[in-house]
Amino acid sequence: MKLGLHYWNFSRPADPAAIAPTLTRTAQLAEEAGFSSMTVMDHFFQMDHVARADEPMLECYTTLGYLAGQTKRLTLGVLVTGVMYRYPGLLAKTVTTVDVLSGGRARLGLGASWYEREKRGLGVPVVPVRERFERLEEAIQICRQMWSDDNGPFHGRYYQLAETLCVPAPLTRPHPPILIGGGGEKRTLRLVARYADACNLFGSSPDEVAHKLDVLRKHCAAEGRDYDSVVKTVLVTRPVLVDVDAFLADVAAYARLGVTEVMTMPDRHPVEWVQQIGDQVLPRLAAIG
Repeated sequence: MKLGLHYWNFSRPADPAAIAPTLTRTAQLAEEAGFSSMTVMDHFFQMDHVARADEPMLECYTTLGYLAGQTKRLTLGVLVTGVMYRYPGLLAKTVTTVDVLSGGRARLGLGASWYEREKRGLGVPVVPVRERFERLEEAIQICRQMWSDDNGPFHGRYYQLAETLCVPAPLTRPHPPILIGGGGEKRTLRLVARYADACNLFGSSPDEVAHKLDVLRKHCAAEGRDYDSVVKTVLVTRPVLVDVDAFLADVAAYARLGVTEVMTMPDRHPVEWVQQIGDQVLPRLAAIG
């Protein structure tokens, strides 16, 4: 079982001048401790259902580019890129840049985007849910084409590209893994079955994850997709260090479901948190297959 670090809060410490050195120290300690990946959010305002919207937030791909130069082994990604925030052709080029500069460590995380306050605040179009998912599907198709030998045009309902040229190509072969985040049973998991290399589900409970994976299995059967070829990951939102034994019991249950990576979120100063996870969790996690 792999352990990922989801860095969602730039408010610890409070001084903006400390953000960069804290981010660097956290990432390097996580790498030394044995974390497999590091992800950030694609938000411009902090999520107002967990904190104040005006708390510090950094643009995600600039942050990953910075982390690419500070680390050597961590897989780097966004959990997840909101489809409305970037033209898909430019998104593919952006992720390619992270992949090249990191030596082949990028992962493309995608989602339908949901945070209307920041969209309205920053002038991003707010469109119906159905359209967001249709755009998400086209965005995935464009990224896959950009990362193929096909440099020709793409003609979709929402996006038209005259040529899908992407040079240099990503170092990761055949392309950076495409991860779709979310557990929507009608649209999201169907898109996972149709296109994704990996999925990310909310780790609310092993029973809930088991249900979502059952739905995914049915979509895979309908799409003619090998269910086992989809990498399963889970984001655990509850504080890990409050009850390490309970967390590890859940991780063992996720492992039995076929989950191979669990992503966790700091609930205190991130440097302190990584050190404690390295001491209390990672040595025991190694025993979970």
